[in-house]
Amino acid sequence: MSVPTALDNAYATCRRIAAEHGRTYYLATALLSPQRRRAVHALYAFARMVDDIVDHADDPAWILDPSDRPPARPQALPSSIAPGAHDPDRRLAHGSDGISPAQHLDLVEKQLRLAIEQSDLDTTDLRRRQIITATADTIACYDIAHDHIWTFLDAMRMDVPGTNVHRRRYASMGELGEYMRGSAAAIGLQLLPVLGTVVPVAEAEPAAAALGEAFQVTNFLRDVAEDLDRDRIYLPADELAAFGVDEARLRACRAAEHTDQPTRRALAHLIAVNRDIYRRAVPGIDLLTPRVRPAIRTAAVLYAEILDQIEAADYQVFAVRATVPNHRRIVVAAKGFATRRRHGPRLRTRVR
Repeated sequence: MSVPTALDNAYATCRRIAAEHGRTYYLATALLSPQRRRAVHALYAFARMVDDIVDHADDPAWILDPSDRPPARPQALPSSIAPGAHDPDRRLAHGSDGISPAQHLDLVEKQLRLAIEQSDLDTTDLRRRQIITATADTIACYDIAHDHIWTFLDAMRMDVPGTNVHRRRYASMGELGEYMRGSAAAIGLQLLPVLGTVVPVAEAEPAAAALGEAFQVTNFLRDVAEDLDRDRIYLPADELAAFGVDEARLRACRAAEHTDQPTRRALAHLIAVNRDIYRRAVPGIDLLTPRVRPAIRTAAVLYAEILDQIEAADYQVFAVRATVPNHRRIVVAAKGFATRRRHGPRLRTRVR
């Protein structure tokens, strides 16, 4: 048995992050070849690391990598967050010596650029090093356009106070689309070279971007309460206003943990809008390399079924988080495995 290399260990860390935080995506990646699977895990782990920074943007003391802070006088940490306790790279930096979330994103971009351009990384934090190392390797192996990475980071800055692009509200679907082009669509475009296509990549890009946006709108609908707790409202104001819903009504629903009738109607409308995005995106799966199609179809089916769960729960998104039951995940994934096994030899001969 060969000894795992540092790069193998880096990808293994990304796999664990994907398994813990992205259950639907992780299940779907089981249908991919090992090389493609680990590349998707790396891109997911990088996006998750950035998302963690953004989601704690209102706590400037939160950083993932204490070793990257400017030098400061030693300060004792409570035992619950001391080095080695729980997750060592998830410690809070107390006092004014922490870097801001905006600076933290700049630091992540700098570190990834160094890893891509010089195969070097100026961080001593093992988990950060492993995520960025695996991501840089994936970018190089699949010739992923660097612009898709920087566009994603720029979109994440829109969620961070203190940046000149920060925003917490979106007036229209058009405004939200600008955000999603950098966040969700960019992720879809990053994945295209990994998954492979049977047409020129440019022909497959619109559908890949649309599928990323479909997934993200589903997230916004599922996580409306959590986002509101962070003082963010991604659901477009004009779409809500058409049903008599404004921020005050959303906050009242959150306080009561109950979705009132106008808000139900607004959510039903936005679910219909979301399903229309899926309808436009799903045909693009046929533009992908045949062997990866079962995995992407599985992800699309399971993610779209979150909308079914919201409806089944009478739109009570302020009280419960909609999830697809494990038994349903297993059934859909099994169908994907059956499709791959049934057509595997034929599909392999068609990979470009």
